[in-house]
Amino acid sequence: MNDEGGRQGFEVGYDEFGNVQVTEINAQADSDPVMLDVSKQMLHDTALEGGCTAGTQTLDAAARAAGKSDILDQYSADYPQGPHDKPQSMCPAFGSLRVGLRMKRTATILSGSACCVYGLTFVSHFYGARRSVGYVPFNSETLVTGKLFEDIREAVHDIADPEKLDAVVVTNLCVPTASGVPLRLLPEEINGVRIVGIDVPGFGIPTHAEAKDVLASAMLNYARKEIEAGPVAMPASGKSDRPTVSLLGEMFPADPMMIGQMLAPLGLAAGPVVPCREWRELYAALDCGAVAAVHPFYTASVREFEAAGRPVIGSAPVGHDGTRDWLAAIGDAFNVPAKTIAETQNQFLPAIKGALAAAPIKGTITLSGYEGSELLVARLLIESGANVPYVGTACPKTPWSAVDAAWLADKGVKVTYRASLEDDCAAMEAIKPDLAIGTTPVVQKGKELGIPSLYFTNLISARPLMGVAGAGSLAQVVNAAMGNKARMDHMRNFFEGVGSQDTAGVWEGAPNLHPTFRATNAKKLERAAKAAKAAEMI
Repeated sequence: MNDEGGRQGFEVGYDEFGNVQVTEINAQADSDPVMLDVSKQMLHDTALEGGCTAGTQTLDAAARAAGKSDILDQYSADYPQGPHDKPQSMCPAFGSLRVGLRMKRTATILSGSACCVYGLTFVSHFYGARRSVGYVPFNSETLVTGKLFEDIREAVHDIADPEKLDAVVVTNLCVPTASGVPLRLLPEEINGVRIVGIDVPGFGIPTHAEAKDVLASAMLNYARKEIEAGPVAMPASGKSDRPTVSLLGEMFPADPMMIGQMLAPLGLAAGPVVPCREWRELYAALDCGAVAAVHPFYTASVREFEAAGRPVIGSAPVGHDGTRDWLAAIGDAFNVPAKTIAETQNQFLPAIKGALAAAPIKGTITLSGYEGSELLVARLLIESGANVPYVGTACPKTPWSAVDAAWLADKGVKVTYRASLEDDCAAMEAIKPDLAIGTTPVVQKGKELGIPSLYFTNLISARPLMGVAGAGSLAQVVNAAMGNKARMDHMRNFFEGVGSQDTAGVWEGAPNLHPTFRATNAKKLERAAKAAKAAEMI
């Protein structure tokens, strides 16, 4: 049906007792044969050639032969890759794993090589996960015969307790994806517990940030179908008495509150943040009037919102200009009178300008990261007075970052999408900034050069960016870091001569170097690259 703005969409109906109406289980799933019509020998070879180290081309070819072409083609369209053909950060599945682990009443099961699962669970607990991660082990025999899928199905049935869980997320890592393990044959629900199966291969998803979109969109798709099937459970926070704006992208906890304050004079309210923290929030997220794509790389999630008839607005209320333009765009999407929009802008913009003036940043900064908010942070730094000649983001160029890219271009900033580590380090070495903000290896390189450096994820993303609260939030940490230049020079001089790379550290004698080993390995890599190129030409 049409909403007030004349857009085609649907209404979310909540049932009287808060009970969820779920789609019917696919009764045929338990009886269908699980093995696809693929070469068992190819699957066997893929498993034994080193698993996830077998190489992108080998795994991709195996996955397509195993019937995964549709999902890989969709990933290629949603998350176009850049000059580098693989992630230069952690395993992308970490992103979807974190989304699931942050949700209440949601269990996670991983299917992949033991080394991958160990690394992912270790990092998830390092970042504060407080629950166990399920794991279905396999070997070459269970992989080839289809027993792995049966083991996964058994594990899902064992864990699906409606007293404890709303959903179970099952994730195929590289090898099960390449081998065609068909998670789509799992039942859609068991005893009222939703089953969400996703493939998150490192050879198909460029960054862990985009893997968050894979799971968020899969859950939105499931929730949208539930809504279309009938009334759904009311969110714990209830239904807002004002039209809401759903917020797309993880952000500092204070930011949604600041956004809500700025929306209130427009007669609007802030809706849930996607990825959500519990299942019923998905219904409220879809029950919105518009979506704010604060992080612009959630392509598949945007597709789900658009399928529900919800318009999507890019950028965010960051700094003076960003807040001014974003409030106008939101107001237009909800047909708010121009006078009301202007009054709201006049209410917040002077305070933001004052906060920026009270916390100036003077110096040259290079900025890079993989969170998706790099362009927004650059805008805030520039309005605070900083010179930011280079911004690198591991995320792709999308329509929802176009406003920010245009604003930065007008300020003479070079923005590199799908930036590689080499791009970021080259910019830092060429510009020699007063401060380098970046990923761990960029920060490491910066400190080796005596350049004050800050880790983007822990020290920049962990601060508010929106509205008045965000206007002065970066100055203290940024100015403090730039003030450490003399200390960095002193440390660099102190450690001068201790060696680097192979000779780093303190040695009683000269280290035993083996240049022939490195030369032999380089030749092996060169032969492998030639073989791969020859295979492409066949």
